[in-house]
Amino acid sequence: MWVGIDDTDSLKGGCTTYVATELVDKLKYDLIGFPRLVRLNPNIPWKTRGNGAIALQIGIGGGKKIEIGEINGRKIYCYSYKRKEANLEEIVSIIDEVVSKNAMKDADPAFVICQKKLPYWIYKKAVKEILSKEEVEKELQEKAFYKYYRKGRGMIGAAAAIAWKPRDRTYELITYGSEKWIDKESVIKMDKSCKSTFNNYDYENDYLAILPKANSPVFYGIRGENFEELKKAKEMLVTAKEERWLIFETNQATDEHLQKKKIKDVKPYESVIVKGIVKKEPHVIKGGHVVFSIYDENEIDCTAYEPTKQFRNIIKQLRKGDEVIVYGGVREKPFTINIEKIEVKRLAEVYEKVENPVCRKCGKHMKSIGKGKGYRCLICGTKADEKDAKYVKVERDIKPGFYEVPVIAMRHLTKPLKRIKKL
Repeated sequence: MWVGIDDTDSLKGGCTTYVATELVDKLKYDLIGFPRLVRLNPNIPWKTRGNGAIALQIGIGGGKKIEIGEINGRKIYCYSYKRKEANLEEIVSIIDEVVSKNAMKDADPAFVICQKKLPYWIYKKAVKEILSKEEVEKELQEKAFYKYYRKGRGMIGAAAAIAWKPRDRTYELITYGSEKWIDKESVIKMDKSCKSTFNNYDYENDYLAILPKANSPVFYGIRGENFEELKKAKEMLVTAKEERWLIFETNQATDEHLQKKKIKDVKPYESVIVKGIVKKEPHVIKGGHVVFSIYDENEIDCTAYEPTKQFRNIIKQLRKGDEVIVYGGVREKPFTINIEKIEVKRLAEVYEKVENPVCRKCGKHMKSIGKGKGYRCLICGTKADEKDAKYVKVERDIKPGFYEVPVIAMRHLTKPLKRIKKL
C-alpha cells in the first residue's frame, strides 16, 4: 500500500516530513523500502517552502531489515519486500487524524492511498512543469483513495511522490527536536570526513546548511549518497539531543527538474538547460543582481541574483562571444533564467586597446571621433579605422568549466558539482 502526503506546512511553520514520522509511529505496519521525500518544481509561485512531498510504502515486511531511524525511543526499520498488504480501512482513519492534527491552518493538505504505483508522468510533470489538481484527480479516480482539506492542492504532490521512479537518488537523515544547538566545528569535521555527504557547510559564507532556514520541527538534516554513512555522520556531530530521526530516500541533488531547451521554447516556471553565446555583457542592476544575455537564434536574459553571493563575481567575468550552458529556473517577471550553475564551454578572445593610431603624415596620435566611428588626425584631418589602433590580447581570469552557486544559495534539486564530477 502506498501513502502520499503533501502541503501540511506553510510559511508560518510545520513540516511534511515530520508528519511522515508521526505516521510511521502510529501505523502498525512495516515500511517497505525507505520513506520518500520528493521535491517538486521549485518555481511554482504557490509552492510550500521546500515544495517537498512524502510517500511511504507500508505492509507486512520481509527480507533484509535496515535500521533507518528512531521515534519515541523505538528503533525504526525498513524491509526489502512486502509479504502482506496493509488493510485500507485500518489506515485511513489514522492518516486522516495525523494529517488533520499536524497540518497548518493556512495549508491545503491532501493524502492519497493506492495499492499500485501511480503513472510516472505525474511525477515528471510535477517536477518539470505545472500539474493541475484536476489532472491528478482524473487519474486517481478508480485507482486510489484520496482526501483533501480546504483547496487540497497537496493532492498534486502526494500523487507525484508515489509516482516517482528513482533514476538517480540521494538520502537525507532528518532529525527533529525543540532544543536546537549544534557545534559548528563538529559539522566541519563531519563534512571533511564523510565524503559521500554534501551541502553540509558553506566555507565561503560561514553558513551551517544542515540547519533549516524556516520555523520548523526539523532540527537538522544531513544529505548524502550513502545512507549508512549518514548514520556515521550523525554520530560525529556535537548537538543537543534530538527527539527523533528518520532517513528518507530523495530526489534531491539530482537535477531532475531541468529540461534541455532552445531559447524560443523556454517558458516561465520551468527549470532549463540552455546553450548559447553571450550577447549582452554582464552588468549590475539595483539590488546587486548581475544580468547578461545569451542567444542561439533567439535571446534571453540570465541573472545571478544577490543571494548567490560570490558566484556573481564569476558571472561578471563573462564577455561577448563566450559560449556557455546555463542551468536555472525561469522567472516570469522579469523574464529571465535564475542561474543555479553555469558551464563555460569556450572563451572568446578579448583584446584591449593600448594605443590610438599614429598619423602617417604627421606622426602624431589621432583622436577618436566617437565609439565605432574611427579616428582623425587633429593636424591634417587624416582618418583611420578602429582596427588601426594597437590592441593586446587580454588574459582571462575565468577558465572553461563548471561553476555553481554557493551552498547557501543552492536549491534542493540542484545537483552539486561534487556529484556531477562523480557521475
